[in-house]
Amino acid sequence: MLYPLLFIPAMKDYLWGGRGLLKMGKTLPEGIIAESWEISGHPDGPGKVANGSLAGRTLPDLLSEYGRSLVGSALPESALTMFPLLVKFIDANDRLSVQVHPDDQYARVHENGSLGKTEMWVVLDAKPGAKLVYGLKPGVSKEQFARAVTEGSIASCLNEIPARKGDVFDIPAGLVHAIGSGLMMVEIQQNSNATYRVYDYDRVDASGMRRPLHIGKAIDVIDFSPLPEAGCAAVPVENGQGATQTTLVANRYFVVERCEVDGTLCGEADGSRFELIILLEGNARMTYPGGEMPVRMGDSLLIPAELGSYCMRGTFSALRSWVP
Repeated sequence: MLYPLLFIPAMKDYLWGGRGLLKMGKTLPEGIIAESWEISGHPDGPGKVANGSLAGRTLPDLLSEYGRSLVGSALPESALTMFPLLVKFIDANDRLSVQVHPDDQYARVHENGSLGKTEMWVVLDAKPGAKLVYGLKPGVSKEQFARAVTEGSIASCLNEIPARKGDVFDIPAGLVHAIGSGLMMVEIQQNSNATYRVYDYDRVDASGMRRPLHIGKAIDVIDFSPLPEAGCAAVPVENGQGATQTTLVANRYFVVERCEVDGTLCGEADGSRFELIILLEGNARMTYPGGEMPVRMGDSLLIPAELGSYCMRGTFSALRSWVP
């Protein structure tokens, strides 16, 4: 019988990372750690189950064996061969490259059948004055951007905005973006690693080499239309048991809600779709058919589609996500 799954994350040591994920209760190897891939079925970093009888099994292994019992009856056939979502914690001790992601159609053709990459961020911690790049400045055209690339003046095209703890950012495919230094994020995204670097501040890696840029592909996929709204205007809903739930992002790939709980939060995995729960603050006790378990700050849970009813009790802040 399937149960709520915790994973041993895949750690990434990209040059802009630090040690900030210790604040989320992560056990880090030595050195710089930039990302912790919390729930991942991607070949670049598949997670292994950390708890229960399935410990040591990878998410792709479980998908192959349990199929719709894991992901749900409502999801398309493609979800049976590639788990649709990926959850990361990100520690930007230094700024990330300016980048853009392709949509599904472009990635399918140019990235060997890969999914595209739409993502969202919630800021977990921010140093004073922290900023990020969210799209291009109003009025920047494809021709102007291409000219800025040639002239080495890309920075003049970028729309930079402040970022504070609790902020939410929806990052659709085609939106130029970059996480600035001094920010820690949780990211929920399509299960893809297709990234086109536009500008990397002329940095070099540990071997003294500049990281490659992908200007041609980036210009192909950048959306030069007016910027989408950066924030969240959803209305909180109280459940009557000490939980307030607020939808942060809803698109064709995922829904993400924030849950602020001082009491009980319950859910129903009725066989139609899986859920992801990421505990951002506090602690909880989860009960589910056949068992119970503690859930601590920094834990990311995969709730199998056929789990049934579950409840989490405690004082905590969490994100809950699913594929619509």
